[in-house]
Amino acid sequence: MISPMRRELMRRVFWQHVLESDMAVPVEQSLNELTAELVTMLGSANPVERDEVAYPVLANWLAGGVYDDLLVSFGDSIADGLRPGLGDPESDTVFRRSFSALVLTESIARDNVAHVLPVDAVLSWADRSIGWYTRERDLRRWVAEKGRASAVAHGADLLGALAQSRHLHGGHLQVLLDVVAERVSAPTAAVFVDGEDDHLAAAVLTIVQRDLIDADHLDAWAAGLGEALSRPPRHPDDERWPSSAARNISNFLRALHVHLAIGVAPQGATISFARPPACRPDLLLALLGAIPRRTPWLYASPEVADPRATTGV
Repeated sequence: MISPMRRELMRRVFWQHVLESDMAVPVEQSLNELTAELVTMLGSANPVERDEVAYPVLANWLAGGVYDDLLVSFGDSIADGLRPGLGDPESDTVFRRSFSALVLTESIARDNVAHVLPVDAVLSWADRSIGWYTRERDLRRWVAEKGRASAVAHGADLLGALAQSRHLHGGHLQVLLDVVAERVSAPTAAVFVDGEDDHLAAAVLTIVQRDLIDADHLDAWAAGLGEALSRPPRHPDDERWPSSAARNISNFLRALHVHLAIGVAPQGATISFARPPACRPDLLLALLGAIPRRTPWLYASPEVADPRATTGV
């Protein structure tokens, strides 16, 4: 009888062999069994199992078409991983949710290339993804000794993949845009300092690149975020301002403005970024109207500027 320790060692050797074999699908075990093991490892608190084995192998097999005939059922099982522990402020369940989002991103990206999914499957995944992303409370980017969690960034990447889907149209894209606003403005103690704002900006730039969002909706969207940057008129002295949410909104809007002004071409995109979106001039102006709300003292005239307004910035 093989001891549990030896069995674990044998599995590590097995998966190391898979990695060293350019991730070729092993023929000595069924694909269902291999997939079940990889999906379980997505939720592991061991970063080697999760980051270096489960995710790269599943992503490689998805991109290579291994799951094309099974993609609906595969994606459904991955989407189930968005639920365990949802609402927990901090626990190891975040790894299952966050990395399920990352693999679901790869699943949608595969369909964006191969066109193998029906509309109902993609819209179902979109609905489940939105439900997870707006309710996620564990926003840690890094967990000591357990590696990256990155739910905010992974969720943004998932929205970006959905935004490229041929199955999503103008109304769907407006919902995705509003989800970004809800996510970035949600009350939290976490300040995004590890590139989450860039991932969120990339998602929005992908959404608007489709040229299916009404200009009035974009203006109202940017204005709403700008309003959240204004200091409340009777903000209690014992509460810190700007709040973490206000800092997150400010960082996100600045990132979006910079990337929109420069022009982007995201790696792996399946829609064309050869030309800027038609909304670019109007959206830039809308962002310029929102961003200064965070630091009004910076734009005051010398005659009326109050030096005390810089306090707490």
